[in-house]
Amino acid sequence: MVLKSTSSTNHTVYQISGSNTSRSLPDWVARKRRRDLKNDSEYSSRIELIQDFEFSEASNKLKVSADGNYAMATGTYKPQIHVYDFAELSLKFARHTDAENVDFIILSDDWTKSVHLQNDRSIELHAQGGIHTRTRIPKFGRAMAYRYSNCDLYVGASGNEIYRLNLDQGRFLSPMDLGSDINGCNCLDINPAHGLLAFGLENNTVQFWDPRSRTKLVQMDMDNDEDGGNFGTAAGITALKFRSDGLSLAVGTSAGQTVLYDLRSPNPLLKKEQGYGLPVNNLIWIEGDRDGSESTVRVLSSDKRIAKIWDAEGGKPYTAFEPSVDINDVTHIPDTGMFFLANEGMPMHTYFIPSIGPAPSWCSFIENVTEELEETPVTTVYDNYKFVTKKELAALGLGHLLGTNVVRSYMHGYFIDIRLYEQAKLISNPFAYQEHREREIRKKIDKERESRIRTSSKLSVKVNKGLAEKLANAAENKTKRAAREARIKAKAKAATEVDEVDSDADVKERDEAPASDGKTSLLDDRFNTVFEDPEFEIDENTVEFQQLNPTRSSKTGEAVSRARPVSDEDDFDDDDDDDDY
Repeated sequence: MVLKSTSSTNHTVYQISGSNTSRSLPDWVARKRRRDLKNDSEYSSRIELIQDFEFSEASNKLKVSADGNYAMATGTYKPQIHVYDFAELSLKFARHTDAENVDFIILSDDWTKSVHLQNDRSIELHAQGGIHTRTRIPKFGRAMAYRYSNCDLYVGASGNEIYRLNLDQGRFLSPMDLGSDINGCNCLDINPAHGLLAFGLENNTVQFWDPRSRTKLVQMDMDNDEDGGNFGTAAGITALKFRSDGLSLAVGTSAGQTVLYDLRSPNPLLKKEQGYGLPVNNLIWIEGDRDGSESTVRVLSSDKRIAKIWDAEGGKPYTAFEPSVDINDVTHIPDTGMFFLANEGMPMHTYFIPSIGPAPSWCSFIENVTEELEETPVTTVYDNYKFVTKKELAALGLGHLLGTNVVRSYMHGYFIDIRLYEQAKLISNPFAYQEHREREIRKKIDKERESRIRTSSKLSVKVNKGLAEKLANAAENKTKRAAREARIKAKAKAATEVDEVDSDADVKERDEAPASDGKTSLLDDRFNTVFEDPEFEIDENTVEFQQLNPTRSSKTGEAVSRARPVSDEDDFDDDDDDDDY
């Protein structure tokens, strides 16, 4: 199965869909090889969990219905709404809109009723048959929240007001004035336990409002907390999320920090860095574990680069997933280990973490599949295409094809058809196969010869024999010179000692010791390739070699005779030396 799995802190994350799932093919390759891919076993065995789980360009927002049977996503281009039926594992319908979506909320338990905030200051209410009505707000909206108890829709915009639209009465109510010094509300959330409103503002503050009296209760300044922390004021608060217990709040800042608060205390419980310094765009509380432990509480925080999951108690990292495209939104299916990501790529991503929860009931087969998943190797050369550099292209005589459709530029080289490459290589060197065959036969013969018993009187080298003889002569001269000096020192010492037998034994040991060191310098295994591989053969006719060896004669034998090694006749005779002393 063509799935990608990553292991972080002993927790495996399976990527079920997305651009990193299967082999990455250029668009022009995929279009041209669409018929050939039908016969490709690796491509045909890929998992497509939900059919058409993608947009033409990018996806903006993604949410799952309350009953867990449907998913609604918005994306572009052209701006449209997709609804997916989990029971059928496919796209239910696609609905186009006049403007791109900023945020949306599913009002009913299924997909039939939803409200959408568009980037042209319009609010659209959609029903089962299509768009039901459309209205507009004075300023560009940024986020929405819906209070089910009184049917109030709260819209945060670029001004200093929170707009209220009552869907039961069908009219706008008086807005909430945040203050004259406020330039906009980036995010808002409603506490699921008691209905407290929280607004994340551009001036790096969070305001809490009572929905019953429509008055501000308190304002929390993120710049001047009692612990002396500084959260940055580039664009203020970018994400808010209440926990279901009604007491905990997660706040995301534009500086890439996530701060956890207890509503009973103004001091932060925990500060967590995202790592990239990018604004936090989504926060999710994950309660419970697969083993049934409800006391385990984790937080998912994401920016456009990475989504991290960490423990809410001490901030210990749990796992993370980082797609190859920017993240726009993250959605978690409750009581499961599955996550959906809306991103800047064509396909939307799906991740499954078995340690967090089981697979949803509509895709329970994923449990069996993930047990057999293995990493597939990433290939650097596409099938039926050969990657060559500009130098290789010129050597093949195909340089005149640059700029045509036959040669496709890619990174620091080009892609050409493998059949064209083989034909051009055969024309440029028609004897390439014959030379390769002769080299392989020669290697086998030489390997068989190495197993035979042979004398070690001469050096056994295949290439660079002159270099080998030079090194051998130098090693032999060094050995004999060391032996001669050792004998002189030993005999000088023997003249002052009484026991001449010990002196002779010392001379013998010193004669033998350097002799073994002289041979190992040439027989070092690290340099065997220099004397065996023809690729390392020294060309003595090149200009570089002649510049490095200006006094070397062109005749081979002359150089060897000029560097004559020290012979045994040059050594001092033991008997004559004894007579001198």
